[in-house]
Amino acid sequence: MDADQPAATAPTPKKRPKPGERRTQILQVLAGMLEQPGADRITTAALAAKLDVSEAALYRHFASKAQMFEALIDFIESSVFGLVHQIVDGPQPLPPPGAAARIASLILQFGEKNPGMARVMVGDALVYENERLTARVNQFFDRIESSLRQVLRSAAEAKGSQTPTAQANVQASVWVSFIVGRLHRYARSGFKRLPTEQLEASLKAIG
Repeated sequence: MDADQPAATAPTPKKRPKPGERRTQILQVLAGMLEQPGADRITTAALAAKLDVSEAALYRHFASKAQMFEALIDFIESSVFGLVHQIVDGPQPLPPPGAAARIASLILQFGEKNPGMARVMVGDALVYENERLTARVNQFFDRIESSLRQVLRSAAEAKGSQTPTAQANVQASVWVSFIVGRLHRYARSGFKRLPTEQLEASLKAIG
């Protein structure tokens, strides 16, 4: 080699992410792909291409695509119910806008900040996927409705209702329908119709 020529610089080897980091990266990219309005069904091939890895590399971290979606649902549940429990276990009844309205607000705000997760919550991203994923999402909203019944029953009792349980059952169903409807509209509008649109006025109309 000519002494006057600079030595060739060896290419910097790619830093391999740790197993936990790669798993998180896969879920972040999947959620990002779900945020694309009108996105088609996501395949493992498309996900792998987005990550610049092989499909086999994906399966080293998740046994199936369904397991990836289950991990997203786990994230939704832990994020939402951590806050819901603070409301349910707090002093009852809460002052206006009340516990039910606060639960509805936090779920809608979560969906608005996480559009890909909103599509999972309403099942839009789960079409043609494993049926157990839809069952998981249904269980999520069953738990939300149960939490709403609890706080609404406490509020009804505080107001002297003669039928607090029956009243809470009806009201909880209405609240869940409102939450799901707003999230559906958000997903179907390509994330243009925000779930928190005129939220304060809407909560007052329901409450």
